[in-house]
Amino acid sequence: MSMSNYFFFYFQPEIMATPHVPSAAFEQTLIELAAATGQLMADHAAKDLSHDIRRLGSRLASILDVLIRASNEAGVTLEAAAVKNRAKTLDRWPVDRAFPPLFDETAPPEERLPRSLSIEIFERKVSGKNYVFQTCKGLNIGDRLTDNAMTADDYRFHDVFHYAYVAVLGWSPVTRSLFRLKRKSDPKIDEAQDGARATLIEEGVATWIFGQAVNMKLFEGLNAGELPFDLLKQVRQFVSGYEVEHCPAWLWERAILQGYSAFRYLREHRAGTVTIDTTNRRLEIGPLS
Repeated sequence: MSMSNYFFFYFQPEIMATPHVPSAAFEQTLIELAAATGQLMADHAAKDLSHDIRRLGSRLASILDVLIRASNEAGVTLEAAAVKNRAKTLDRWPVDRAFPPLFDETAPPEERLPRSLSIEIFERKVSGKNYVFQTCKGLNIGDRLTDNAMTADDYRFHDVFHYAYVAVLGWSPVTRSLFRLKRKSDPKIDEAQDGARATLIEEGVATWIFGQAVNMKLFEGLNAGELPFDLLKQVRQFVSGYEVEHCPAWLWERAILQGYSAFRYLREHRAGTVTIDTTNRRLEIGPLS
């Protein structure tokens, strides 16, 4: 038994029955826990604990005592809660930001997403209507795009989000379809991870995030660690069951923020060259070459 396990076992049994419905006693215990915590904060605000270690210890002991009772009544061990909370925290705010392996590392070279690629994106008026075009190595790629909306919002530039997923996450069924990079050598992966359903999931994620971004100034001014955690949790739920669900929350944030940085550039300049740099997990953008 490790020292941390021994510490928790000292206060609680390792296995407890989980109640189906919270009892009245449990609700009362939660009220007591809130009151004990509030008293500690009130003393701290009044600076009554600055030089009184004994009083501080008494307050903390009271909180721990009620916390243990609440945990027992809920059927949750403090150890399990601590382990899961630590994993959730490190998933969002890691000490070491190590990139996970790319999903197609073992696929044949002709089935891998690009590790380094530049794509030119620009707006052009055709028959009085604005369209977005894309070229790569002098060739047109994909269809010309409009916003497909009643109110213009420049969503026609949204492919930069998919390129950000490629660069940072190493994932994008949409881009695999666009560049004909589906993993045909593995029929199961080709159908489940690179097929039409996965493509729809990615488009749905991009559209849903855009709806949130519009209400947050397209994430302008946000730095790493500042994107709402609830947004990232919703995205993870969207992609549950697909390979990208294994990407940590902090990496999703990196992909989203870089994608929106490129999107804001395109909104301002109406054209740009997007560069995928998967080695460094970066999406960069600059003037047309």
